[in-house]
Amino acid sequence: MKHTNEQIDKIIHEALSKEEAAFYDHLGEQNIVEMTLGIFQGKNKVLYILTFIMSLILFGAFIFCMFKLYHVETTKAMILYGAGAFWSILSVLGIKIWYWMQMNTNSILREMKRLELQIAALSSVNR
Repeated sequence: MKHTNEQIDKIIHEALSKEEAAFYDHLGEQNIVEMTLGIFQGKNKVLYILTFIMSLILFGAFIFCMFKLYHVETTKAMILYGAGAFWSILSVLGIKIWYWMQMNTNSILREMKRLELQIAALSSVNR
């Protein structure tokens, strides 16, 4: 018994009421842009906006440090600007990894909601 995702979705739609089917459609697959913008919703959206602004500032600091690194004369200044560039780009990468982890968490929660809806539909059919 091999079913594709589309066939399974069709079977689930047939078992659901209209409003449950609409909710199920809302929980469908998201593309990368929808997942990225989905991070900026919910109870922690202020934190996500602040970290996004911080990543932009840190990226600007990276560009500044790299520019200064190639235009300074002394070795000490080169080391300092190189360390600043390294620290700032590493911080940006850490923020980006954190965003990807949040997107993965949102994706897992979405799938759990789909499973809850499927279980509720199956239990209502079996009653």
